Amino acid sequence: MKMKRFLKGAAAAVLALSMTACTTDNVTVNNTQTSALSYDDAVKELNAFVKNINPQTVSARLDVDMEEASVADSLADIDIFDMMLKGNGEINLEIAAPSEFSGSAYPDEWLVAVGEKFNKEGITVDGKKVTVSVRKISSGETLTYIAEGGYEPDLYIPSNTMWGDMLDASGVKTVKLADRIAGNTAGILMSKDAYDSYHEKYGEVTVDGVLKAANAGDLVFAYTNPYTSATGMNILCSMLYAFDNSNPLSDKAEKELIAYQDHAPTAAYTTSVLKASASKGIIDAMVMEEQTYINTKSLKDYVYTPAGVRHDHPVYTFGWVSDERQEAAKLFVDYCLSDDSQKMATERGFNLHEDYVSQDYGMKGSDYLAAQRIWKTNKNGSRPTIAVFVTDISGSMNGTRINSLKSSLLNTMQYIDASSYVGLVSYSDKVYINLPVKRFDNKQRAYFSGAVKDLEVGGQTATYDAVLVGMNMLLEASKEVPNANMMLFVLSDGAQNAGYKLERITPIVGGLGVSVYTIGYEMEDSDKKELQTLSGINEAVCIDADADDIVNELRNLFNVNM
Repeated sequence: MKMKRFLKGAAAAVLALSMTACTTDNVTVNNTQTSALSYDDAVKELNAFVKNINPQTVSARLDVDMEEASVADSLADIDIFDMMLKGNGEINLEIAAPSEFSGSAYPDEWLVAVGEKFNKEGITVDGKKVTVSVRKISSGETLTYIAEGGYEPDLYIPSNTMWGDMLDASGVKTVKLADRIAGNTAGILMSKDAYDSYHEKYGEVTVDGVLKAANAGDLVFAYTNPYTSATGMNILCSMLYAFDNSNPLSDKAEKELIAYQDHAPTAAYTTSVLKASASKGIIDAMVMEEQTYINTKSLKDYVYTPAGVRHDHPVYTFGWVSDERQEAAKLFVDYCLSDDSQKMATERGFNLHEDYVSQDYGMKGSDYLAAQRIWKTNKNGSRPTIAVFVTDISGSMNGTRINSLKSSLLNTMQYIDASSYVGLVSYSDKVYINLPVKRFDNKQRAYFSGAVKDLEVGGQTATYDAVLVGMNMLLEASKEVPNANMMLFVLSDGAQNAGYKLERITPIVGGLGVSVYTIGYEMEDSDKKELQTLSGINEAVCIDADADDIVNELRNLFNVNM
């Protein structure tokens, strides 16, 4: 059976945006339900439609002055990550904390709730009132922003110790104030039916057993993006350890990872994508933190088994934090560890599975960073990726939208692997092939840079004509690159007003089975719905991002997929 690809992934970073992941065999567009064509019929219609559209090929300019973007260039302002609590003390500590306890509502707001109580206590250091502010940001994003972007919080509370070790290995000196402030585990979640079948054949649930079951076709297992998700990173290292417990970074482990990824789902953008895929029966097993599982009613029929290292939320401070502020930080840590605060944590699903002992991978911070690089190189297994970018250059994209589109693509193309195949389409009321699909080597990268820089806006918006042209380019390229992972990225403000309508192309897109990831720039609510529907046809993600955070979004999207 052909397994559908999906994101996400991912978590993923929980950013100041709205993401929708969906899938359907029957799509409702403008109150009309449309069924997908067969693959062969979809190809026939696609060819006829593209012939009618008659796209024009334009010459791409080789950008010999192309500058290499840095990771820092692909980071949006830190303020895109919401400050969930703002303190106003003379000594106010900024805390970077993950979503499982920095949310806005029960039961995911434990740290915020504790911080609110702390701020009212009137606790002082040298006569100065101490308060805390809490920024909601994933463990992985915090590491990236500190190591690459110059972000300097007073406290860092990742989900597990791996991220502190990685910061140290990145040259950022940390000072651990506590090994744990809210106990938690990560693990494997299986549907009851899948668990029963698995248990009968493989016995106890282990990462090694799950991988064997997945390789045998008995189970579809999915995990989250290890660059942003602590759970995804944890399970990635468990997988590498299962492949070779004498050396998780060995050639043997890498080859086993490639073999597994050949048939595995794409890493999910976020945990919510995993939950949506599970509810539709697309996957049988997934990674998740125990506290999230306990508080998700829709997962009550699933079986949870802890795995990997514990997620006990260690607390770190840094060399740039003054002695006075470090003293204040210790007072807050003590407050988090008080009986009342721990009772609040337990009520919210933390401090369970107290008997579970972390798995020892025999790895240090530099090894974890190496594991991420191994995953990045091999996440698609032995299959190459073919991607076509479809860019909106209609008049409505003028100003900040087209400038954001250009800068985001130029700054994030560093995350596109050289083994991928990439093409570029632009459209207004007409469709242009700016860059035919070729391997993304240095020359193609320079042509891509020149083509993006030369995009000019004007005219109406034939979005779905351009989608069909992009699909056709993917299929043509796949004749030369068989067994490829094909993806279409549509970057637009969503306001289609020319050419074919969405309901007309939906059966074709559904029949081809190619995932369409849509990125919307400063969209109106009415425009969001169509892009979400387009992405939902084949289980992709629609990202609604403003001009400030789109670079972050593409960075994470490409890390997962390209």
